[in-house]
Amino acid sequence: MTETAKRTLLRWIHLVFSIPIIGYIYSPFPELPNYAPVVRYIAVPLIVLTGLSMWIGRRLRRASSGAAENS
Repeated sequence: MTETAKRTLLRWIHLVFSIPIIGYIYSPFPELPNYAPVVRYIAVPLIVLTGLSMWIGRRLRRASSGAAENS
C-alpha cells in the first residue's frame, strides 16, 4: 500500500468517526446517554489515533525503520 493510499484511508476514517461527535453535540439532552459510550470509547480514540498518525506517522515510521537498520 502506498503512502498516499494510507493517508487517504486514515483521512476517511478520521472524517467518518467524527460524525458521532456531531450527533453527540447537537442531540437533545435526554438522548445523550445513547451517544456517550460510542463517542467516548470508539470515536474519540480512533480520531486521536488517526490524527496523530497523519500528523507524525511518517516521521515515526522513518525513525523506526532507521533504528531497525542500525540494529
